Amino acid sequence: MFMRLLPVLALLALPTVSAAQFDTSPPVQVFGGFTYLSNSFNGTPGARQPLAGWDASATFPWFHRLRFVVDVSGYQGTNLGASQNVVFILAGGQYERRFGREGLFVKALAGDGRLNQHWGANGALGDSASFTTFLGGGLDTPLSHRLGFRVEGGFQHSDFALLQSVADPVPYRIPGLPNYFGRMSAGLTWTPVAGPAYERGDSEGRKAFRAPVDSELVFEGLGSFGHYHIFAYTWWSYLHVGGLEYDRHSWGKFIGARMDYVAEILPIVFLKQPAHTDSFGDPLAPGFVNVEGLGISPAGLRMMWRDGKRWKPYYLIKGGVIGFTQKALSVDGSYENISLQQSVGIQFALSGRCDLRVAVGDFHFSNAFVVPSNPGIDEMNVNAGLSYHFGKRQTGN
Repeated sequence: MFMRLLPVLALLALPTVSAAQFDTSPPVQVFGGFTYLSNSFNGTPGARQPLAGWDASATFPWFHRLRFVVDVSGYQGTNLGASQNVVFILAGGQYERRFGREGLFVKALAGDGRLNQHWGANGALGDSASFTTFLGGGLDTPLSHRLGFRVEGGFQHSDFALLQSVADPVPYRIPGLPNYFGRMSAGLTWTPVAGPAYERGDSEGRKAFRAPVDSELVFEGLGSFGHYHIFAYTWWSYLHVGGLEYDRHSWGKFIGARMDYVAEILPIVFLKQPAHTDSFGDPLAPGFVNVEGLGISPAGLRMMWRDGKRWKPYYLIKGGVIGFTQKALSVDGSYENISLQQSVGIQFALSGRCDLRVAVGDFHFSNAFVVPSNPGIDEMNVNAGLSYHFGKRQTGN
């Protein structure tokens, strides 16, 4: 799984380009259109059938020509007597260059796919979730000040497998079952708000973008105190982490909240899990073992209200990967897992540059069935951190 994430992590780790390469792309861009997938998920040789559907995405600026992308697509069809009904939710990076009014871009995305259960030939039972990656590119051309036309394509990988039965949900693959697909999309782009550099491309617009940007570094810690079943099965383990989070004001405001890009690295990860488990993560005997790990979340969003005040409520979501020195949660689990964190809290001003924040949240991780056993876990947690501001000095009132 980690190797499949490398294209996304490589894009997200690219350095800032020089001022001579100043970005003249729109700050926010929304896309909607039709999409085509080269095969059905049960499309073995001799029975391949393409699927049609819809595609919607939004891109946000990060560092000059490197942009953050959220992409949602859905496909429907029938093949070998079985319905194919799937939705993909992906996120990642997009790098683009503009040549006159046209723009060329490449993108790398990763996320999850959700497929109806009886998608195998003649309605055979199959996996309903799979980790998914996409690598491709495309062309944008303007039609008017706000509207444009986009065509893009690339290769998509997913790993849906068939299942033995509901009582014995062990995945298996038959020869020729596809996991690589070609994908094409075409539709309209809409630029809700164009920035000065995009509208004029001159030195005045560049100065506007060179203004100091509010950003902060957070020294954080998190500890779990319980579990519940939302996206996962097991609840026998406990997670404790510590690390650094970077927040940067990148996308203006929405419903009164300041919109920040978030990235995180967790060099301190301890998972307390049962020493002996079955394939589903259930303990087979008393006793726990501590497993060390490392977490990276390159894609995140913070919505903060009452910016600049003494107390500021916020909502935070971060996505990435977390790896361990041994198989996590189950004897048949995986070393690497996909992570999704969400929390709500309040940030309190301590001084002109330092804040204290406290929150409650959910830390989910699972392997998206890259191996047959995927118990996953939802950790209820409390977290806290000390924030240092790099931008303008916070007054607070």
